[in-house]
Amino acid sequence: MESSAFVPASQFSLFPTKPHTTANRPTHLPFKFKPWKSTTCRPTTLQCHKMYVPGFGEASPEAKAAKHLHDFFTYVAVRIVSAQLQSYNPEAYEDMMQFLETHPLNDGDKFCADLMRESSTHKTLALRILEVRSAYCKNDFEWDNLQRLSLKMMDDRNTRLMRDYVSETTSSEK
Repeated sequence: MESSAFVPASQFSLFPTKPHTTANRPTHLPFKFKPWKSTTCRPTTLQCHKMYVPGFGEASPEAKAAKHLHDFFTYVAVRIVSAQLQSYNPEAYEDMMQFLETHPLNDGDKFCADLMRESSTHKTLALRILEVRSAYCKNDFEWDNLQRLSLKMMDDRNTRLMRDYVSETTSSEK
């Protein structure tokens, strides 16, 4: 379970703080710390070795990325189901294409909910999309490859942007 505490901006540091404790309260925390059971619990300190990311509200950047991936898995499932329908059920394929023209795929859950409520035929298509997106996420999506490609892309693009900037600034100084 996640928990968070509000710490004033003046309390942030680039380096982890050393825990200096008095009786029941670390002195570097801006709030009074009380252990649950004073006889068995010891006070703990807030030490985080990851970057603080402001502006995401209650969701972490990872939660936001997971939401985008969830919607992307719906898009992938729609593509897979459409390709399957095109080859063995042209009528259902046409129904799917007509529905896609009028309903955006930005929100995967809303798209599937709308598809389910369209008709009994569309409900079957929606259930198939739900099944395919789940199977794709669990079995076929290469999570390790995503991390590797993301890191490579970040490094390549950072290098390119820095190289372009240096090239532009050095040529304008001549």
